[in-house]
Amino acid sequence: MIGGKVMTGRRSAAVLCVLLAGAAMPGAAMSAAAMWGAGAQAPAAKDAPAKPQTLAERFGARENVRQISMSPDGRRVAILTSMGTRGDAAVIVDADTGATTPIGLSDGNGLQPVRCGWSSPTRIVCKLYGISDALERRVSYTRLVGFDADGTHLLPLGRKLRGLASRPNQFDGNVIDWRSGDGWVLMSRDFVPEADATGSNIRGTGSRDGLGVELVDTVTGKAQLVERPDSEATDYLADGQGNIRIKEVMPRDGTGLLTGETIYRYHPTGGGGGGWQPFSRARANSHDALEPLAVDGTRDVAFATRGLNGRLALYSVKLDGSMATELVASNPEVDVTSVVTIGRRGRVIGATYVTDRRQTDYFDPDYRKLAAALARALPRTPLIRFVGANADESQLLVFAGSDVDPGTYYRFTKATRRLDALVGARPALGGVAMGEMKAVRFPAADGTMVPAYLTLPPGGAARGLPAIVMPHGGPSYRDEWGFDWLVQFFAASGYAVIQPQYRGSSGYGDGWFANNAFRSWEQAISDVADAGRWLVKEGIADPKKLGIVGWSYGGYAALQANVIDPDLFRAVVAIAPVTDLAATKREAVGFTNRVLVAEQIGSGEAVAKGSPARHADRFKAPVLMFHGDTDLNVGVAQSKLMDKRLRDAGKQSTLVVFPGLDHQIDDAAARTEMLAKSDAFLKVAFAQ
Repeated sequence: MIGGKVMTGRRSAAVLCVLLAGAAMPGAAMSAAAMWGAGAQAPAAKDAPAKPQTLAERFGARENVRQISMSPDGRRVAILTSMGTRGDAAVIVDADTGATTPIGLSDGNGLQPVRCGWSSPTRIVCKLYGISDALERRVSYTRLVGFDADGTHLLPLGRKLRGLASRPNQFDGNVIDWRSGDGWVLMSRDFVPEADATGSNIRGTGSRDGLGVELVDTVTGKAQLVERPDSEATDYLADGQGNIRIKEVMPRDGTGLLTGETIYRYHPTGGGGGGWQPFSRARANSHDALEPLAVDGTRDVAFATRGLNGRLALYSVKLDGSMATELVASNPEVDVTSVVTIGRRGRVIGATYVTDRRQTDYFDPDYRKLAAALARALPRTPLIRFVGANADESQLLVFAGSDVDPGTYYRFTKATRRLDALVGARPALGGVAMGEMKAVRFPAADGTMVPAYLTLPPGGAARGLPAIVMPHGGPSYRDEWGFDWLVQFFAASGYAVIQPQYRGSSGYGDGWFANNAFRSWEQAISDVADAGRWLVKEGIADPKKLGIVGWSYGGYAALQANVIDPDLFRAVVAIAPVTDLAATKREAVGFTNRVLVAEQIGSGEAVAKGSPARHADRFKAPVLMFHGDTDLNVGVAQSKLMDKRLRDAGKQSTLVVFPGLDHQIDDAAARTEMLAKSDAFLKVAFAQ
């Protein structure tokens, strides 16, 4: 699977850290009967005929495959799939017979599964995600549970509290080594000091505070301490051989706030002998230090990124005490940001990066040959990924997709070289014509050539089109070539869509990232506006039918572009947008990353100038906004503020708030409504 520490959510604006203080978080408080509800649907066959639906309904449908994993013996596959408008189920597929067992995991209104894996041929472990109002602030939390492949024997896998918790148990555990498949896994677990009713520490728990590691039996819950808790530890990396090799520590100052420094330590060869040794010290947004992504125990090395000529490069680092470092992958144009791993032991087989398209440099010659063979066998879906394997890697899970194909998941059997289709990623889109995505470059106002992706409507029209500029979120993110449901909806609806990789985007090196697209918003937003001007100059866009659509930071860019040039765009659609930079800083108050968020946003008059809610009087184009009211990344109050300011200024503004939904608006009905209303809104605005 694609590994590393790269944020994969395409439109995230910020990551909330843990609260400084508060009460205990709610546990996995649901009965087995409630959790394993009936009605989950098996994944639809890729070629099954789709029911007649509108484009908005078909593109608004959630992904059929949200995550997939293979049992250690290769006999079963677990597919985390959408169930209903916002629920989720695990569908267990017998890889030989095709028989399916649906296990309902969530109705979408509480804890929702985000990832599942196999601790044995018959036992599954899932991480569940939820949002809690139990504390003084709304926060996210996760819980781990185990259950059998038939949905029975549910067991919460977090540490059980015997008394009163001294602080929130926000993230109760994470599997960091799946081992051989005997039912035992290595888990990082949050140890919370406990007290009895008198306030006295419960014996044996007083000194245990922070993130530690235990070897856990996922059937019984029995645990053995492997690594003592550390109150400043934030992550551990295992080597796939059952040993903890790297610890990540994020120090805090005297008030409990993160300092922005990350310290990495490692255990030398022997699985802990010699204690923790220094690996590196890194600062936020600085690439001078080695930052580990993965450990390959078969070679006793860590793989880590570090800056090289202004770009991130990948190095191997020996963990034998020598720290001998070797460059293994680099690119003169873009960052190498992640590794490719395979199997339960996380063996590193390659490095991946994105130029115009995602590229993979395979270190393993067998997988290099296999990837090339699969690309030849599936020429229409050149995006090939290895996403899972059984214990001995004799069977693999393979994904193949493209810009115009959402993709299909396959099982590949090495012995017979047989490739069997398992499930399509988005069967609701079967038969829908898609627009080809092409890499282009356009000149910015200062002459700099800005990379972008241009998607034209299917059917051949290429000039005088209604068009959309679609800046990505993040802003520490970049788009890449491949299927994008939002882009393809608008292309199928007749719009040309350009996705500018404005300065401030990540992946293009330090110089392009600059100070990030918040502190350097003037340059980033100028690039976004220049993308629209280029569409008009090239004759692709009708200047009277040019709109801008964005999500998260992209929504901010859509709004702020109308502050710097009110005459360019005829309509604005902003989804979960940042609208006031000072408000974004205030949203981080009470969290450990408050200072880091403040540094990311900046200060001074640029904050006021860069806040579209403070310049509503400049808007000429009508504005349509969407926001979930449980959004933790960007509070719904930001859209409400923008809507009020626009209305008070006599401007056209419409705000649609989705109850119970967060930043991703992960609900088929809500997404359908959002797409349909956006299309209708743009068409009306362009007709005026």
